[in-house]
Amino acid sequence: MKLDRFDRRLLAEVQADAGQITEALADKVGLSASAVQRRLRRLRAEGVIQRETAILDPRKVGRPTFFIVGLEVERERPELLDQLRRWLAQEEHVQQAFYVTGEADFVLVVTAPDTETYDALMSRLVSENPNVRRFRTNVALGVVKRGLTIPVPDED
Repeated sequence: MKLDRFDRRLLAEVQADAGQITEALADKVGLSASAVQRRLRRLRAEGVIQRETAILDPRKVGRPTFFIVGLEVERERPELLDQLRRWLAQEEHVQQAFYVTGEADFVLVVTAPDTETYDALMSRLVSENPNVRRFRTNVALGVVKRGLTIPVPDED
């Protein structure tokens, strides 16, 4: 799909705040409100915008703890990796999961209300996924930056 400069500006704006009203977006990107609505509908239909979500303040919803986890597997057989991917995708405490190169095979961002909940989650992960060799945990002491924004340059 070819993105023009209006699409790119619109994508940057909705990534910054998807809750903006159409008229505000129209003013910022230089289009009419109806043109913005059509473009957003097309960007969603084409899968450029996969979904929209709210970013919560962790302190206001119980101060969850964030854990960064390096996960190693025994074997990288496709069916075993698929099983683990499905497990991770279904787990509500796993915010993000990346299949990576390097020492770990997966890097996870996990949130839990406390270390006991995290420990129970990881015990379940290991018992339900026998292909997991080991994991290493880093506890986030503070958040410097958190987001999912992808830079969208004005031009190719």
